[in-house]
Amino acid sequence: MIAGTPPRFDPRDPAYDTRVRASFARQRAMQTIGARIVRVDPGEVELELPFRDDLTQQHGFLHAGIVTALVDSACGYAALSLMDREAAVLSVEYKVNLLAPAVGDRMRAVGRVIKSGRTLVVCTGEVIAVAGDSESVVTVMQATMMAVRDRPELVD
Repeated sequence: MIAGTPPRFDPRDPAYDTRVRASFARQRAMQTIGARIVRVDPGEVELELPFRDDLTQQHGFLHAGIVTALVDSACGYAALSLMDREAAVLSVEYKVNLLAPAVGDRMRAVGRVIKSGRTLVVCTGEVIAVAGDSESVVTVMQATMMAVRDRPELVD
């Protein structure tokens, strides 16, 4: 898991869990790749993706674009869990380190808020490859998410 003691946050929207899950259910990209929400806590979201051959690159590893999309979504939903009801979230930047090939039975992506501001939210994330009883961190991400307001078509 992500090193250190995670910060504790109080969500601004008491219905954060329902809101995050409803938004995730509408996200077609995550549906397409078969990801699902495992856990939603204030400032932390865990997603899971079963390993699928049709999502691999030429060497049989889960494609880096799929891995990145998964952890980006985990970070984005971690940020959304702390935003007020009138805000939506968009990624504005991220840095990814691919530490090892993404191969295993399934991938777990954990997104965690490090600093939550009114407009910008800094997150960290990781993807863990799970193979039987073995787990290995294969990807780490640092991301900045932005609260978007006054755009009713984006608000969940």
